[in-house]
Amino acid sequence: MQIEFTTPIQQERDEKAARMLEIYANQSFKSLRSAQRMRLRLVTWAIRNKIQANMKRVFDLIVASLALIFTVPLMGLVAAAIKLDSPGPIFFLQERVGKWGEPFYCYKFRSMYIDAEARKVELMAQNEADEIIFKIKDDPRVTRLGRIIRKLSIDELPQLLNVIKGEMSLVAPRPPVPYEVAQYKFEHMRRLDAIPGITGLQQVSGRSNLDFKRWVELDLEYIAEQSLLKDVAILLRTVPAVLLSKGAY
Repeated sequence: MQIEFTTPIQQERDEKAARMLEIYANQSFKSLRSAQRMRLRLVTWAIRNKIQANMKRVFDLIVASLALIFTVPLMGLVAAAIKLDSPGPIFFLQERVGKWGEPFYCYKFRSMYIDAEARKVELMAQNEADEIIFKIKDDPRVTRLGRIIRKLSIDELPQLLNVIKGEMSLVAPRPPVPYEVAQYKFEHMRRLDAIPGITGLQQVSGRSNLDFKRWVELDLEYIAEQSLLKDVAILLRTVPAVLLSKGAY
């Protein structure tokens, strides 16, 4: 019979090894539980976002369809007035950049003379907006009727069709034109993380009176906090903003 002797040093090493194995086992168990919790949070987040997006889409379809029905008489009058006011088409289709850079054509009532795009280059030196946006308060390209429908945002009523088609939402950051996106810095690109809208937080917070930096801040704030209740609140704030025409030109 062979008797094995364990020295104090060996015993201490065995105890340390046992403690280390216990620590590793506990850490592995905690890591597994942490991974499971993270996976559950991601699934919950994805489901919540999907439900929220579906609710927003249904809300957009219902409200846009009703608004289109009720504003048909007004749009008919505006269309006739445009034809009488200046030569050119009733509608103006402009390429815009949608969610994640997807291009689409935005519908508007024509509020400018037909040579507006050609004259833009010669007016660049008179730009009153900062950085990327091009705005002139007394833009000579705008028709007489155009000044009225732009102030009251009536020129944007045809965008209800964009909403019904799913290219736009009622509430979200405004869709930029490709020329603007080409000048975006990295932090500006986050504006494209949402389907663009007819009105938004920027439109009810000063519109053209805001500089581009503040414009982006408000858009990113909306994207981070968007909800159906927030959309309703912004739509309600849009009514007085349009009637008062503050910052509209």
